Amino acid sequence: MARYALLILPSTNRVYAESSTALTMAELRLFGQTTLTADVSDIGETRIGGVPYVTFEAGELPSDDAAKLSNMASVYALFRVDGKLLEPVELNALDKLDSDLITIQKYQGKTNELFTKLLLNVTMLSSAFGDQLLKRKFSVIDPLCGRGTTLNQALMYGFDAAGVDVDRKDFDAYATFLQTWLKRKRLKHDAEVVRVRREHQVVAHRFQASFGLTKEDWKAGEKFNLSYVNADTTKALEFYRPGSFDLVVTDAPYGVQHGSRTAESGLHRSPIDLLKAAAPVWAGLLRSGGALGIAWNTNVARRPAAAEILAAAGLEPLDEPPYQDFVHRVDQAIVRDILVARKP
Repeated sequence: MARYALLILPSTNRVYAESSTALTMAELRLFGQTTLTADVSDIGETRIGGVPYVTFEAGELPSDDAAKLSNMASVYALFRVDGKLLEPVELNALDKLDSDLITIQKYQGKTNELFTKLLLNVTMLSSAFGDQLLKRKFSVIDPLCGRGTTLNQALMYGFDAAGVDVDRKDFDAYATFLQTWLKRKRLKHDAEVVRVRREHQVVAHRFQASFGLTKEDWKAGEKFNLSYVNADTTKALEFYRPGSFDLVVTDAPYGVQHGSRTAESGLHRSPIDLLKAAAPVWAGLLRSGGALGIAWNTNVARRPAAAEILAAAGLEPLDEPPYQDFVHRVDQAIVRDILVARKP
């Protein structure tokens, strides 16, 4: 058995940085259970040279395992421990685009980018397709996508991304941002906002974009694809085909700065009302073997209640270790957790 030391990416968010070690250990356990070929054990925190590392034991990591670990949310560097020496392990992340796609947007209420990546990773690993993360082009939808942090992370991985959000300001802001970003990067692309009509009436607006990394990719049809509909999340199946997504990934409103809203019941502090109305729709978006991952504030909605709603929608909540190890404090009013459920 060899020993490895994972150095965590520094976070500009002090509170998230305090939780990052425990979250990284939980994520590593999930990688070990779902997709790594090497057996991972003895996961813990070790200080080396005064710096905290997440350490673990495993057999010699094959290149595919190292490539998978390269996509952990907070990984900065990975070393093989040889006595008092640290031998770097080559990392090869999935990232296809420049990181400013995720970091350049700044606005109140934006979800931490590292947590967004963690949420996407946990959901992806929990699907029936998690062991294909290096070669599968996942289809991801965020049914409460706001200004598109989840969409941008999915695009970073080279996945097809889709979103739904009822807030027109967020919709317009994201459409403007991505079109500007594509032009600034000089990527060959098509991008436009179109009206969605039903029975001669405009029922929604859709922002759709496709782009290629190179002109050659564009001509060959190797494109990144994105679709964002400005509509109520409970109507998502009116705009996207049932069973067309591998992953549903979303960060529910925390009930502090933003409430949870549905067309029928208006604004509420608790996301439970939103989840009751939307869970059957979100489940309908998933193909068999797909997974839903949702983050929310446990101070306004308890985990058992949320799990019960997802189960009633025909999904299988995952509650065995390490799924209960992702809870962490965001601020005085918010304790955030992740709940994952798989579609049979």
